Amino acid sequence: MTLRDLIRDYMLIPGLAGHEDRIRARIKADLDALGIAHRTDRLGNLSATLEGDPAAPAVLVFTHMDQLGFILRKIEASGLIRLERLGGVPERALAAQAVVICTRVGDVPGVIANKSHHATTPEEKYRVLPYAELYVDAGFTSKAEAEAAGLRIGDPVVYRPHVMDLANGRLAGTSADDRAGCAALVDLAARLKDRRSGPTVHLVWSVQEEYNLRGVLPAAAAAKPDIAFQIDLLLACDTPDMQSRGEVTLGGGPGISLYSFHGRGTLNGVIPHPALVALMEEAAQAEGLPLQRSAHTGALTDLSYIQFMGEEGVACLDVGFPMRYTHSALEVVDPADVAQMVALLQSAIARITPGFNLIR
Repeated sequence: MTLRDLIRDYMLIPGLAGHEDRIRARIKADLDALGIAHRTDRLGNLSATLEGDPAAPAVLVFTHMDQLGFILRKIEASGLIRLERLGGVPERALAAQAVVICTRVGDVPGVIANKSHHATTPEEKYRVLPYAELYVDAGFTSKAEAEAAGLRIGDPVVYRPHVMDLANGRLAGTSADDRAGCAALVDLAARLKDRRSGPTVHLVWSVQEEYNLRGVLPAAAAAKPDIAFQIDLLLACDTPDMQSRGEVTLGGGPGISLYSFHGRGTLNGVIPHPALVALMEEAAQAEGLPLQRSAHTGALTDLSYIQFMGEEGVACLDVGFPMRYTHSALEVVDPADVAQMVALLQSAIARITPGFNLIR
């Protein structure tokens, strides 16, 4: 199976934060097919270790399995459903979206209602409804009917899984953030499993990144890494609405984050370790790969918390692939960027030797 096909498959598997069972089961099966042993902790993080030179710095490479979405909050007497938002869901992109309610007995389709245009007042036409005012219509005519179909408060709800093939091999669909990263990490595992040299590499597919950014911490604590690379999206800035934000372009290859910060209720971010920046620059040059550079505010990854672990901290760097329309129901990614990112990581990891200097 090609990396592109793996990305497509993963994007079609529901896995709300805290409810990653299905995507974890699929990744486990793919690791089993590769003959790579794995383990799962109490939070649900999936980990694998590829042993290497104990004298070299230990490396953690991780990405998150979960996706953003909703929790079923209330079933109205009419059978209509109210949702609680989970993660950074953009309210202005919600009306008229198809969703899936993942119940214990099966998936139930529904649609986030959008008031009939013929009854919309001039004032309402330009108003974005807060999520608390939105409701899902799954076709039920009563609360009892919905409950008989298996719906319960607390059920996970996600955008209806969907993938579209665009021109130039690009993909649009649900949860490319970060199922493209999950596929990349499986591909990296396949490339590294039979190597004959290099550092010990811990691979983690983490949970609850979209919820609180800290789900990975038990797996990272168990790994005790010296170096951590996090795989996630980079904001593509090549559309009219994003051009002032940076220079990352879709199809321009992998990149690294030189600065990230999130100030909306969470004062954290990553200023990467300079030795890792230099490592990626050298690996990209040696392999003839592009290396884009990103610096932005308004986003955060779980790497932000790993950097503070242990007595000396962890040398950290966000490595990513460009993505358009993040956190919407139809994100856009170029699998060629993801493939080049895997090659970049493979080359960079091979360059981490016992003498690799992490002194700041």
